[in-house]
Amino acid sequence: MVLQTEKRYYTPEEYLELEEKAEYKNEYRDGEIISIIGETTNHNKIAGNFCRKFPLTVQGQDYDIYIVNIKVWIPRYRFYTYPDVIVIKGKPIYEGTSTTIITNPLLIVEVLSNSTKNYDKTDKFKYYRSIPGFQEYIMIDQYSFAVEQFAKQAEGQWIFKEYEGEEAVLVLDSIDFQITLRDIYERVNFELIEE
Repeated sequence: MVLQTEKRYYTPEEYLELEEKAEYKNEYRDGEIISIIGETTNHNKIAGNFCRKFPLTVQGQDYDIYIVNIKVWIPRYRFYTYPDVIVIKGKPIYEGTSTTIITNPLLIVEVLSNSTKNYDKTDKFKYYRSIPGFQEYIMIDQYSFAVEQFAKQAEGQWIFKEYEGEEAVLVLDSIDFQITLRDIYERVNFELIEE
């Protein structure tokens, strides 16, 4: 769930200083600080399952996968955010001197909730697309076996694929890797109504 805090303009430096002391995560959107709360157990399991199944080396190429407290900085939109899962190829490129803020995601995974899915599919995806090396966006529904994938083909051109059902297999475009939806949703209880 995304809640808006007091309306006032903050500099990126003020945001980063406040974020160091914050009890919960916040996004920074061009001067506004937006609180992010309410990750569910299913949300957490889905992100963890994807990370656990992802190999760090694929065909001799080194990848790093990050979850939880790593921010992405998007300079074009003056936007700091915490994607659910980030994959980079090679070494991370940091923003400033912090080792918690990267600028070079290759692939981002977001686990969708009822309160964030519209934002994740629209504005947030627009912001992500402005990152030069960003190649693939995966959105995983936490309430059913459903995954949406956008893979960059050329500048301004993205191909959309959707996967439904427990037996479906998500095949990544930017990395030689595939995973069944059964594995993504391992031990997820769809009967839980959490938000």
